[in-house]
Amino acid sequence: MSSSVQLTSFDDPKLDKFVRFEDRDSEGSTSSDQPLFPSKRLLPSPSPSPSPSPSTSSEHKATFASALDVIRRGVQRSSQGIRSLRGSLSFESFNYRSRKKAGYQTEILDPQGPFLRRWNKIFLISCIFAMAWDPLFLYVPVIDGQRNCLKLDHKLEIIACVLRTITDLFYLLHIFLQFRTGFISPSSRVLGRGELIKDPAAIAKRYLSSYFIVDVLAVLPFPQMAVAVIIPKMSGGHLTSKGLLKLVIFTQYAPRLFRIYPLYKGVTRTSGIITETAWAGAALNLFLYMLASHLFGAVWYLFAIDRLGRCWHDSCKGQGCPRLSFYCEHQDQHGGNYKVIQGYCNLVQPDQITNSSAFNFGMVYDALQLQVVQSGDFKEKLFYCFWWGLRNLSSLGQNLETSTFIGENLFAAFICVSGLVLFSLLIVNMQEYLQSTTVRVEEMRVRRRDAEQWMSHRLLPDHLRERIRRYEQYKWQETRGVDEEFVIHNLPKDLRRDIKRHLCLALIKKVPMLWKMDERLKDAVCDRLKPVLYTEKSYIVREGDPVNEMLFIMRGHLSTMTTNGGRTGFFNSLYLDPGDFCGEELLTWALDPHSLSNLPLSTRTVQSLTDVEAFALMPDDLKFVASQFRRLHSKQLRHTFRSSSHQWRLWAAGFIQAAWRRYVRRKLEKSLEEAEEDALSREGGSSPSLGATIFASRFAANALRNLRRKSPQIARIPPQRSPLLNLPKPAEPDFTSEDA
Repeated sequence: MSSSVQLTSFDDPKLDKFVRFEDRDSEGSTSSDQPLFPSKRLLPSPSPSPSPSPSTSSEHKATFASALDVIRRGVQRSSQGIRSLRGSLSFESFNYRSRKKAGYQTEILDPQGPFLRRWNKIFLISCIFAMAWDPLFLYVPVIDGQRNCLKLDHKLEIIACVLRTITDLFYLLHIFLQFRTGFISPSSRVLGRGELIKDPAAIAKRYLSSYFIVDVLAVLPFPQMAVAVIIPKMSGGHLTSKGLLKLVIFTQYAPRLFRIYPLYKGVTRTSGIITETAWAGAALNLFLYMLASHLFGAVWYLFAIDRLGRCWHDSCKGQGCPRLSFYCEHQDQHGGNYKVIQGYCNLVQPDQITNSSAFNFGMVYDALQLQVVQSGDFKEKLFYCFWWGLRNLSSLGQNLETSTFIGENLFAAFICVSGLVLFSLLIVNMQEYLQSTTVRVEEMRVRRRDAEQWMSHRLLPDHLRERIRRYEQYKWQETRGVDEEFVIHNLPKDLRRDIKRHLCLALIKKVPMLWKMDERLKDAVCDRLKPVLYTEKSYIVREGDPVNEMLFIMRGHLSTMTTNGGRTGFFNSLYLDPGDFCGEELLTWALDPHSLSNLPLSTRTVQSLTDVEAFALMPDDLKFVASQFRRLHSKQLRHTFRSSSHQWRLWAAGFIQAAWRRYVRRKLEKSLEEAEEDALSREGGSSPSLGATIFASRFAANALRNLRRKSPQIARIPPQRSPLLNLPKPAEPDFTSEDA
């Protein structure tokens, strides 16, 4: 071709490379590059005075043609690979069935399994960071303020390419896992979770027809190719490269944004939440808002360079200055345009422009005035642009002073709409997450306020109000507003049993009666134990009232007292400590197979001395345990019950005391009889002791006579005069069933 002949006539080594590239392309492809990539689109039409040589136009054509030919060939190979993969789906399905019959099966991941739940969260975070790295490419163009030309920050190019490549590796791994992730068949969701499809062919077909194209477009290394391959071969077309960067970044932003939302919905559907704590969720929403500010700041920076380049082009109209002089790499060859540019592109605030010929920089005036586009310090440039985006996004762009340029006004309008939407979402999500941390506290506050209003309305005395307040406060400290019974009740039976065993087993070790039971009986009792709370000075049960629960004390102290049915002169008081129990009348009632539905009456009054935490067995639960588990009727448990029951202890103390008194009386009678017999045997002794012997004999006879006369009276003493000796024996449980 003629262009090739012209290019080979130059001695520049760069042009030799282009010649070889052009020749190879011309040999293997059609010559349709001329109408697709005309030279007038690469550079503006030169002015009559010094114009670019014809080799420059051919050079640009060769560069674009070679770079885009590489991309076109890569896309063609990808399309052929997809078609071949779709054509082999039936063979893959047959191969999967044959491997399954032979015992070899590809490992298919469960989409709701712990590994994928964790991986989806990691991949979602990597996508968010990828969206933060991509705007770094927009900071690559830099203005040289001393020479009034455009150059590229090569160090930033390397950093941006490395960061983008790292996130692309996560994306490639995600694409690979999608071909190994099963799915739930929609037709099997009628009942339960549904059937997991593990056929690789069906999985691949489903993924290829859904998000595969979007994932491929999002993971293609367009920014790296543009920075490392296309832009260096454009030989100075940095203003054109600026537009190319803008096109590449926003072209890939669309599929990434489109992919993040389904991924977010999938994570929340499988795990219910993304972050475990409310503060982490609020921080995530705030980070997304700041990410949008970072993006708008980067676009504003590139927009400032674009407006300055537009001013340079306008200043050269009719002046005969070469366009390549705008690029720092070519100023040595074509000279600079300092005077022309400085005379036309003076910085004037938009509201102070009086001359219509002055260039209006509009909203990018601050970036040029503060020399942000000329800064060599990337950190200063990044943080100022981020602050600009955050400020205008939060204020809905109200402080922006735009020119009449259409693109600038569209950008300002987009900032306003985006700020309105994003700020509303941020406030709603932050409020939702932060309120979730205080919802229990707010419920407690409302409940206390309602209780205070009710107590005031009912004119309750102060001591009752104080007891109610103390109970609510202690209940809040114990559970933090969580209904434990509701949480445990919704769990499966085996899990509920294991939780109750974990919570109660260490505590029932303190109760000898419960610890003597076998494991099955302990599980049954633990499953039916209910935690109860009594504040200080609360009456748990009064003497003569029906016993509606059997308490096993875990923490706190109680006082139990009895008057033996209200008999005059009888009062007995005991203290119950952790490990004791009360309400044993209910156990006797439950063990009796012939017991009536009426609950037994309490023989004691039980009052809490401190705040008491205990476990309670209800009558129905105790009756069920007693009827289902015959081990409860064992002799060992009977002895443990008697030794631990305070009712049996009191009766045993009275029984022992009565037996002791009978023993003392019999011993006294025996001693008096022996004294009388001894006195009578001495009546025939010496005369000096005759009087004393007769006196002792008469005294012993009279004492014995009086003791025998009073014995039937002691037996007939009414119960109220000697109550402890006449306590009724507690009801005996039905222990007729022995151990096997």
